Amino acid sequence: MDTSDVLALFDRQMRRDTLADAPGARIERVGKVVRQVGAKGGWSAVVWSGLDQATARSAIAEQVRYFTELGREFEWKHYSHDQPENLGELLLAAGFEAEPDEALMIARIADVPDGDGLPEGVRLHPVTTPADVELMLSAHEGAFETTADWLRPSLLDMLVESPGTVSMVVAMADDMPVCGARLELHPGTEFASLWGGGTVPAWRGRGIYRALVAHRAKIAAKHGYRYLQVDASDESRPILQRLGFAALSTTTPYVHKP
Repeated sequence: MDTSDVLALFDRQMRRDTLADAPGARIERVGKVVRQVGAKGGWSAVVWSGLDQATARSAIAEQVRYFTELGREFEWKHYSHDQPENLGELLLAAGFEAEPDEALMIARIADVPDGDGLPEGVRLHPVTTPADVELMLSAHEGAFETTADWLRPSLLDMLVESPGTVSMVVAMADDMPVCGARLELHPGTEFASLWGGGTVPAWRGRGIYRALVAHRAKIAAKHGYRYLQVDASDESRPILQRLGFAALSTTTPYVHKP
């Protein structure tokens, strides 16, 4: 995999030419900025920019004015290869707050190994009903030791509005949800995205995360996609590297509140 070519493809297909990722959201292109304006309560963000030292400050101020007038919190989804090189510093100076970094990791689906399967006593349960969403949220809360109430509305919307492009699954140990994972297909691109995958502490180190990556890779391959993309935490990055993923950039969410 030529990482430079793949990163350029990702920037073009998944950022500059992106489609809205949720019902009711819209994509707007203003000069050298591409932004998503979410439906009420949904995710709003600057997803791509092609700025330089001469244009960055005014473009940032324009986006702050726009979303402030809407009364919206929004995210500037910054990547370490974005220009200008001090874009992150300019965002902080404009009142944004930086959230934890994640690694942009991409693998060619053909290179992702099948994995060793699930450990004994664990099965995969497809998420197809609101009750299944609750199982997925329970797995998320157990894995990350935090409330998942913020995630419920978007998962329920995906269940109804995006059954052809979103696949969700929960790993169950008997009746206990131990890991939840989501695959999002992006029509018109060569990329599918992996989300979730956190495993509750008692079941870590048994290959569940790897098995769920392989499971979702097979689904994406059947739909004709070439690449898997993950915004990876420090915990999942080593596992993904062993599965053939390469770190192509670092992404930092810069959040601005009205």
